[in-house]
Amino acid sequence: MLRDEDVPMLLDDLGIPGIVDVHVHFMAPQVLRKVWAYFDAAGPLLGRPWPITYRWSDEERVAHLRSMGVTAFSALSYAHKPGVATFMNDWNRDFAQRVPDSLWSGTFYPEPEAADYVPALIDEGVRVFKAHLQVGDFAADDPLLDPVWAAIEESGVPVVLHAGSGPAPGTHTGPQGVADVLARHPRLALIVAHLGMPEVHEFLDLAERYENVHLDTTMAFVDFLDDHTIPEGVPERLAHLCDRIVFGTDFPNIPYVYAHQIEVLQRLGLGDDWLRGVLWHNGARLFDVVPAVE
Repeated sequence: MLRDEDVPMLLDDLGIPGIVDVHVHFMAPQVLRKVWAYFDAAGPLLGRPWPITYRWSDEERVAHLRSMGVTAFSALSYAHKPGVATFMNDWNRDFAQRVPDSLWSGTFYPEPEAADYVPALIDEGVRVFKAHLQVGDFAADDPLLDPVWAAIEESGVPVVLHAGSGPAPGTHTGPQGVADVLARHPRLALIVAHLGMPEVHEFLDLAERYENVHLDTTMAFVDFLDDHTIPEGVPERLAHLCDRIVFGTDFPNIPYVYAHQIEVLQRLGLGDDWLRGVLWHNGARLFDVVPAVE
């Protein structure tokens, strides 16, 4: 079993300078408390106990990521209702200033104000957005998001989008709304969270059709899932799209150790070159991350 303390040696063996984790959560304390309370209560989208492994302070969690060789990581919040995105974005702006190895992360919600605050964040230098169709209960192709997608497409800033129907389907989850958005904004830099589980094949179809669509590995095939079998044909497609698969974990809100996500990717048997790309090269290219100078 791979342990967190084993990760730096693994990176040395692979010959890569670190990890780029595109799916990490840092949130305002009052928001994070509510998120953890939801997990503790095994909320309806979870349907099962979900112990948080890394229930630590921001400082402790940043130090742990660095100790494992995570060179760059997002700090994702996601707006779940109107009127909260600006507060979340203000907190994340401050976090990015305090933690320079984090990727300055923003969020949005389908509301009229998003047409103004999203372009403003882009102008200020935000590096990644997060949106969650399941928790926010909104459609990717909501008309209020038309100016948002247009601004993001033009900027090239990636969006981590939870659009798949796992762990429980939502009103607007699934590939169709995302496909409609991409038909109008084909250059959109999209990162489909969780490989789009369970609609993995459908979201891989979109990645094959649109050159800026990526998929992240967050919680893919981990032992914690009731069904962690790998759908037939998926490994071959992941190998084919080797430059469009990026590493993600959902740290700290995971019920197992961080290293397990790397371990399950090793089990795919797609080779060291593929793993190097997922852990480092693809994310570093997408976010212009350079190795740390020692």
